[in-house]
Amino acid sequence: MRTKTIVSWNVNGIRAACRKGFVDRVREMNPDVLFLQEVRAFEDQIPEEARELKGYYSYFFPAQRPGYSGVAAYFKEPPSSVQSGLGIEKFDVEGRFHAFEWNGLVLMNGYFPNGSGKNRDHSRVPYKLDFYRAVQELAENARETKPVAVFGDWNTAFAEIDLARPKTNHKTSGFLPIEREEMSRWFDAGWRDPFRERHVGEEGHYTWWSQRAGARQRNVGWRIDYSLVSESLCDHTVDADILPDVTGSDHCPIRLALDIE
Repeated sequence: MRTKTIVSWNVNGIRAACRKGFVDRVREMNPDVLFLQEVRAFEDQIPEEARELKGYYSYFFPAQRPGYSGVAAYFKEPPSSVQSGLGIEKFDVEGRFHAFEWNGLVLMNGYFPNGSGKNRDHSRVPYKLDFYRAVQELAENARETKPVAVFGDWNTAFAEIDLARPKTNHKTSGFLPIEREEMSRWFDAGWRDPFRERHVGEEGHYTWWSQRAGARQRNVGWRIDYSLVSESLCDHTVDADILPDVTGSDHCPIRLALDIE
């Protein structure tokens, strides 16, 4: 068995993250696999130090719209297969999904939509829920033959313990009952949350903070970045943690350590 670490991080714009020390942060974390969400750049716009990160094979799937969405992945050992997009145009134009076969596993990287809409009218909630279901269908099919892990910014806090102020956010996208119900479909189907299983009942663990009013310093946040794993992968999970001290974005990275053959 070899222990491999996988880090997932919404960088809130890779060009801005590079100006804030992105490459140094990656070197310090030293993951075997790094997934990014909200890259917000075409490949040729990414600074060379991040586009050709030394020691990694890199993969980019941008949105068609400039400066918006997009995912990226870096592997020390190249994957055996790469899937960019879900094969569904309304999602793929926004550059929200990658899937890889790597060391006998299927690893998925998703930037799940925010449901708020331009006017905070919840107009994007149906699109968001459709995306959840499309990813779950693909993940369910994949786990019939291989262990699967799904990483990313899910843009939903599943339980009250996953945000600092649940009582005032029941009508906020990211904590709407219908969004939480959609995440329940994953858990009802047997998907596991390794972080919560290792930190049962522990409050104050968040991955995103508003950039207003010192929310991060006061730890008024939300846990909306997750790694969910198929049951067949649970026995191989060594650790799952959140890295709140890693700065450079309004999100912090999450990390999963796996023993693989």
